[in-house]
Amino acid sequence: MKRNEDLLEPLTGLTKGMPSAKTKVSIGEVAAQGWNVLREDLALPLAILRKSALDRNERWMRNFCEAADVTIAPHGRTTMSPQLFQHQMDAGAWAMTVATLQQLRVCREFGHRRVIFANQLIGRQAINYVTSELRNDPSFEFYCLVDSVRGVEILIDALTHNPAGRPLNVLLEGGSVGGRTGCRTVEEALAVARAVKGASPHLALRGVEGFEGLNTESSDESVQAFLKALVTIAEACARENLFADGPVLLSAGGSAFFDLVADAFHAADLERPVQVLTRSGCYISLDAAMYTRSIERLLHRKPALADLGPAPRNAREIWAYVQSRPEPTKVILTAGKRDLSYDVHLPIALHWHRPGEDVVHQVPAQHTIIGLNDQHAHMTVPADSPLQVGDMVGLGVSHPCTTFDKWQVMFIVDDSYNVVDAIRTFF
Repeated sequence: MKRNEDLLEPLTGLTKGMPSAKTKVSIGEVAAQGWNVLREDLALPLAILRKSALDRNERWMRNFCEAADVTIAPHGRTTMSPQLFQHQMDAGAWAMTVATLQQLRVCREFGHRRVIFANQLIGRQAINYVTSELRNDPSFEFYCLVDSVRGVEILIDALTHNPAGRPLNVLLEGGSVGGRTGCRTVEEALAVARAVKGASPHLALRGVEGFEGLNTESSDESVQAFLKALVTIAEACARENLFADGPVLLSAGGSAFFDLVADAFHAADLERPVQVLTRSGCYISLDAAMYTRSIERLLHRKPALADLGPAPRNAREIWAYVQSRPEPTKVILTAGKRDLSYDVHLPIALHWHRPGEDVVHQVPAQHTIIGLNDQHAHMTVPADSPLQVGDMVGLGVSHPCTTFDKWQVMFIVDDSYNVVDAIRTFF
């Protein structure tokens, strides 16, 4: 993975997961240390990513994009790791997607020239930063969202007083009643699109966008209805010639229904070139629950996708120790809310290992995480559970985004848990 060493401070004992020895190691020097997780060379709790799974997931998504004739701009907020960003770009991503000014600055700091800002561009600091970047770097290609006439007016006012020197590309966002951002009706969307058209040369309407992934348990029918509404908006804008020159971007951003996105957007009748853009971010690491089930649903919907190769799988584990077994059916682990996501489902015990032995075991049935404190996980176990104090347990999570943000550094391992690399995150 490519990296900019000048921007990555050395890892020390102050970094979660690092050995306690007083040493400084750069990201680029990690592989040479010869560390192994199971040998206890690193401190627990510890976040790891399996290299084989990362590569497999990236390869599958690349194959999907080619087969479905779509481009991808992975959502960087999932990992906020410039090294993984570059990994995705090297695999053929068209752009990176972000949601905040800080995330945009990280992308720019690490040299990304095409960025989707999947949010409304609001506030003096954010607008001025984008304007400056557009003015000072002709190679910078930027897109943001609009969903109100007032938002368009804010951008016009800012660009009038602080011109970017070229049009600001915007995508018209469609939403649903009770949902998040986005125009609720075609009429509202057309009013915004007309305002953008009237704001030339400050703004250019480049496409239509929405986010179908707020609820991964949504029915296929409800997602398809939402995507059809976005297509209706795009077709209405095309009939009024509201789009700027060039291909029309049709984009949606979830990690659970990107196959439905491809089908719906390719069916749009705009009578002009269309570029279908997915913004899935979670595919790179997947998880052990929510998004794993989403991939299973996707393959059930489209059995032919099995031909793309081995399906994506969970790449990330958080390892902790058994620190107490205070009752025959209760185990306490050394990882908690500070280390693991719990916003969708509680963590899942996947593997266990006894230091000094050679084998990694699958955690037996009925070993269930039932609660988290800041630094402790409560797990119910059968009375005959093999776990004892000092054992190591590898945990899987549901919803990868809210575990990445708990770690400054994650270590990349091979299938024998040898540390072969590391990534840094910028949340």
